[in-house]
Amino acid sequence: MSNYKEDILNTINNLNLKEEIELIDIPKLDLYMDQVITLFETGLNGSKRNEDDKILTKTMINNYTKDKILMPAKNKKYSRNHIIMMILIYNLKQSLAITDIKTLLSQIVENFNIDEEGLELDKLYEIFLNIKNIESDNFNNQIGEKLDLILNEVSNLNQNSDYYKILLTVLMLINKSNMYKKLAENIIDNYL
Repeated sequence: MSNYKEDILNTINNLNLKEEIELIDIPKLDLYMDQVITLFETGLNGSKRNEDDKILTKTMINNYTKDKILMPAKNKKYSRNHIIMMILIYNLKQSLAITDIKTLLSQIVENFNIDEEGLELDKLYEIFLNIKNIESDNFNNQIGEKLDLILNEVSNLNQNSDYYKILLTVLMLINKSNMYKKLAENIIDNYL
């Protein structure tokens, strides 16, 4: 593990952090459930941790609808807005509990039947994708700085330095993740 920082930064490049279903890839005509699942499996395949993992299943879609975090299908078909909501749910469920996601998305679900087109989910999703791309670009630089700090601190150790580098890197990433998660939960609790 002679070039730890370079190895980790290369790993980041292989994570497909910018992989997302783009608006242009979401059909403007309504899709059946199997077509939606295929769109997700194709568009987000690189984000799987294991090849056998499922991005989206029929059970998930039915549970999202039952839990009222997704609007019911119309004539067994899902609109572009449904698909955008499922993508948002997919992103949110990586860190948040379903109850928090329900609280966060309830206003959209409630307003769906009143004025589906007035929701402007296309614009919201485009903004999210732009911010996500900027954050992905910044991620390499931020992690590089943290790795320099870890390498500097571990250089004073005589034994197990390779293991400690890995341990400290994972601890640093989890700590950062926990801080962001706590802030997100606090915003949901205090503003919604």
